[in-house]
Amino acid sequence: MARQLPATVPPSQAAKRRARTILQRLKERYPEIGTALEYQDPWQLLVATVMSAQTTDENVNRITPILFERFPTPADMANANPEDVERIIYSSGFFRQKTKSIITLSQALVERFDGVVPDDLERLITLPGVGRKTASVVLAEAFRKPAIAVDTHVARVSRRLDLTANTDPVKIEGDLRSLYPRKEWAGISMRMIQFGRDICDARRPLCEICELNQICQWPGKRV
Repeated sequence: MARQLPATVPPSQAAKRRARTILQRLKERYPEIGTALEYQDPWQLLVATVMSAQTTDENVNRITPILFERFPTPADMANANPEDVERIIYSSGFFRQKTKSIITLSQALVERFDGVVPDDLERLITLPGVGRKTASVVLAEAFRKPAIAVDTHVARVSRRLDLTANTDPVKIEGDLRSLYPRKEWAGISMRMIQFGRDICDARRPLCEICELNQICQWPGKRV
């Protein structure tokens, strides 16, 4: 069962207006945005997202064409020899753990869902190795469904811009959901992620060229 989003105090209209302004500026910077992971179907995105932990999207994109050529379907991956998978994904880091995750999630996908990736959060997170963040990426990107994935970039940007005071990803997701209408949810995460990579870096944020500088009240910002 999915962890229930905690109840949040409804944000003020002023907070919602400020949040809309932030998102509008992010839209102006990134008019079109999507995951940098390359995929052909929801299963490939699911596997690629699991593999992207602790490595770069570019590295995953170098590996997955080889992986999916060797194991083109969930059933193929479910029956894979772990050593064969490990050899292919070795450079992604934590390759043994990732191999176990993508094989077992493929087995569960075949056994429970006839090899078809479910398009709802409740069922997605029952798959081994699939947490709320990974499920939300698949929902938003592969199915174009309203979902907000909270990774380290989203958490950092949200806190610095005072969109949340929380550190728990589920609570941050709840805060963002309360600030934005459902129709906007699917585009929030990838814009914040890219903004976190390009401008709002964890250690050396480029505050001097940030279009949100005047809005941002983060005490550590560079002015």
